[in-house]
Amino acid sequence: MEWRMVVDLLRRRKRMLLCSFWFLLLFAAGGLVLFIHLQDLSEMVPQEAPGVKLGATQRQSRETLCTQDGESTKRVVDQQHSPPAVDLLAGPVPPMQFPDFESSRRSATPGFPEQDASSVHVTKRHRKLLKTSPVMHPSNNSSSSSSTANSLPPDVLSRSSRIQQARQKLMKEICAKYKSSISRTVTPNDVSHIYVENKYKLLYCEVPKAGCSNWKRILIVLAGKAADTQSLKHDAVHYGNHLNTLTSYNRQDIMQRLKSYTKIAFVREPLERLVSAYRDKLESPNTYYHSLFGKPIIAKYRANASKEALSSGNGVTFPEFVQYLLDVHRPVGMDIHWEPANQLCNPCLLDYQFIGKFENMEEEANFLLRQMGAPSNLTMPTSKDRNPESERTTKELTQKYFSQVSAWERQRLYDFYYMDYLMFNYSKPFKDLY
Repeated sequence: MEWRMVVDLLRRRKRMLLCSFWFLLLFAAGGLVLFIHLQDLSEMVPQEAPGVKLGATQRQSRETLCTQDGESTKRVVDQQHSPPAVDLLAGPVPPMQFPDFESSRRSATPGFPEQDASSVHVTKRHRKLLKTSPVMHPSNNSSSSSSTANSLPPDVLSRSSRIQQARQKLMKEICAKYKSSISRTVTPNDVSHIYVENKYKLLYCEVPKAGCSNWKRILIVLAGKAADTQSLKHDAVHYGNHLNTLTSYNRQDIMQRLKSYTKIAFVREPLERLVSAYRDKLESPNTYYHSLFGKPIIAKYRANASKEALSSGNGVTFPEFVQYLLDVHRPVGMDIHWEPANQLCNPCLLDYQFIGKFENMEEEANFLLRQMGAPSNLTMPTSKDRNPESERTTKELTQKYFSQVSAWERQRLYDFYYMDYLMFNYSKPFKDLY
């Protein structure tokens, strides 16, 4: 009897060992399948630097930081609310402070002393977030505008490299802090504003009103489709079908270019860019924008509008434009010219190697062209693209336009472009913003 009990016990142990073996085998096979699947997914998304948390949906940067209804705006961040801002119409307009301008522009402006950008009207919370990069100064070389076509001084190369490192570091920190930690697959919508130049392996993200027309001229010349930038008129640049966007390629080619090409973008102070877009598309003659945007804006926001205004869409005022932009029930959708730059270029999803600024366009663009081995005679055009006879949109002119709207509307516009201010290191444009 005891012998049979021993045999039964041994048989049970044998069955248990066999079950454990098959369980481990199945577990290992499942792990292998999961590993292969994750590898396939990783190939769909460009590799980012360590610690970077990739972005969420295209609208998330605005909606996760600000909740907007018809009556109030609340920033969803860990900060104390400041006292209500003072209405612009009740007193003088506070000066706008735009960092990273050339020092010559700062010193030439009364009330705009040269100092570290991080100390200019920036809250304690912003001092932690806005890791200000060194300010770019014009070269001391008297022929800097022409000499950069042949070579760049070592100090310019060193300074430009440091600035790029600082900007990319800040951008990654902001992405990690505010964007979702869940990686997602790149979609055609994510790359719809990125232009391709295959000869020099360059991907340029278009941010309208931040030098995009001249950058398209550069790309056309690099591709060998024009001899120089001066011969390319505005309509030929934008409607001549000289350039392709990434969406014109199949998925495999898109991913290959995202991984191997140099990705660049140029940005601009958000509210100055907004005023520039308004002046170009709605204040100046523009049949397309007056019809598409002007008519519905006037119809909804202007009391007792004339028949001529309703039929033409001409004469949209800046306050009417601001009302449209801040309306959660807009009568017509958004437009690329005033869409936030971070939503156009998706820098938390795509790893940009170069982030330039409109305020230093000539020096930074020429530095990039020399670094990528472009022809020595190819430099960034400095001429105004559209309406060349009109005044350029400066911070002073931007200040005048914003004197037409209330402090509440200025606060909401700042909220609207909040991620651009943080990600691209621009300080608050008015003192009383919170």
